Amino acid sequence: MASVTTTYEVSGMSCAHCEKAIAEEIGGLAGVTEVRADAGSGRVTVSSAGEPHDDAVREAVDEAGYELVGRA
Repeated sequence: MASVTTTYEVSGMSCAHCEKAIAEEIGGLAGVTEVRADAGSGRVTVSSAGEPHDDAVREAVDEAGYELVGRA
């Protein structure tokens, strides 16, 4: 299965702690191989084995205490 990179817009990120919390939650999802969160842009880039499930990503972001706006 090919690696897929998807970028999401997340509201509420303002610091490195925010980035880490979001990356840890999304990184725990099945198939996710890398997560890069950037508070400055409000974007999270997710690399995964196959197309990520947006609902699972949304739940992970919610669990971290932030809001997934949608795909960027």
